[in-house]
Amino acid sequence: MTLSPSGPLKFGFQNVLPPADDGGAFRLADFETTQRLVLALERNGFHAMWVGDHLAFAQPILDPLIQLSQASAISQRLMLGTAVFLLPLRHPAPVAKQVATLDLLSSGRVIFGVGVGGEFPGEFALSGVPVKERGARLSEGIEVLRKLWRGEPVAHSGKFYPFPETLMLPAPHQPGGPPIWCGGRKEAALRRAGRLADGWLSYVVTPDQYRAALEIIARAGEEAERDLSGFATGHLLFVRLAKDYDSALQYATEKLSKRYAMDFSKPAKRYCALGTAQQVAASIREFHQAGVRHLVLDFIAERDDQIEQIDHFGEAVMPLLTDLT
Repeated sequence: MTLSPSGPLKFGFQNVLPPADDGGAFRLADFETTQRLVLALERNGFHAMWVGDHLAFAQPILDPLIQLSQASAISQRLMLGTAVFLLPLRHPAPVAKQVATLDLLSSGRVIFGVGVGGEFPGEFALSGVPVKERGARLSEGIEVLRKLWRGEPVAHSGKFYPFPETLMLPAPHQPGGPPIWCGGRKEAALRRAGRLADGWLSYVVTPDQYRAALEIIARAGEEAERDLSGFATGHLLFVRLAKDYDSALQYATEKLSKRYAMDFSKPAKRYCALGTAQQVAASIREFHQAGVRHLVLDFIAERDDQIEQIDHFGEAVMPLLTDLT
């Protein structure tokens, strides 16, 4: 079995809170900031806004579901995605309620991306969750979400989240709940996506790695006797538009090293789309050829020039990719 993604290439935006120019206090998002971002995405033809998730990170980060609820009140069109929500850090029952509510209030525009996390073990200590249990908790948590989103009495007898017959209402706007996309790069995560998820959202992989990962997902889906014909294929891609590749690389290395509290010089060369509009478009074409149909763009920028990057992409890069969209 192989995955054969079809359909147009869709662009999403990963909303990250960049640091202040002076490197000091962080300027957190407010309504006006979010409104400017959302309007920029809409006028440039973006399909979705995505947000990340951490409880304790190397830099300030907002709660993803509250952040998306604000965006949903501004836009009546954009899809709303988590890239990705660290489900093992929470009990899935209250998460099911929150996501169902967001899906209702947005008229069914939620894509619920989930992942195991683990890069920051302190988050798991903060939540009282053993980091070694994160994979098993994610798999069972997905099962619990889908049960509770049915809008009918359900019970669960799993290892981590057992509960007696319960009816959670109201049900989400989308029948059975929002689509669940899994993140992750390791084989266990890819096989989980093939067995349980509606899509895969990758991160820091090359086009060749992406293509190989889809084969693992397809085999796992076949073993589970699942129909993956509608399986969604997504990728989160770091982007920096500039006058040339070298200046974009230098900027991306500096900013991403601060964001992730590590030396990002080699990953920046390997995993980012950098440089001129033509260079960025060429990188995107490689991912499209590997099977990506939902591209989530994380523009590496200060808050003040984030919208400039979005506008530049819409004006200079998208016209080079009309045959894909």
